[in-house]
Amino acid sequence: MRFAPLASLRILGLDPGSRRTGFGVIDCLGPNSVHFTHGCISASGATLAERLRVIFEGVRELVSLHRPQEVAVEQVFVNRNADSALKLGQARGAVLSALPQGLPIFEYAPRTIKLAVVGFGGAEKQQVAHMIRALLRLEGRIAADASDALAIAVCHAHSRRLRELTR
Repeated sequence: MRFAPLASLRILGLDPGSRRTGFGVIDCLGPNSVHFTHGCISASGATLAERLRVIFEGVRELVSLHRPQEVAVEQVFVNRNADSALKLGQARGAVLSALPQGLPIFEYAPRTIKLAVVGFGGAEKQQVAHMIRALLRLEGRIAADASDALAIAVCHAHSRRLRELTR
């Protein structure tokens, strides 16, 4: 996968969920990551098919509105509950199919994201949220899904910087 130039780049991080899909947008300005926006696409209270449509349309709108140059998405982790894993996989499918052709997409495992942001792959959600607030200089509480999406974007920013430095 080819990276965009390092000087200035907008990354959209997505944390797919069948009821809430978190999103976080950061701008990479040289070696610095700067918060742009974050939030959640809330798709609760409907059938699964309707929720997937809401997620699909929400991601399309985010891309149109914020014009990211790269997208980072959390990979599905295998859970003990097969039904939950299937729903999460379907939500991920809605997210990925909403992204336009040609937009670079990068995927990261949950442990990789936590390692990049907290320094420990087994970190708790609260630790990730705390580090995201510190790294991006954010005040107040951030919804867990949005915090996770920002962590995915930051993980990608760190990963791409490391790749650029090792070329």
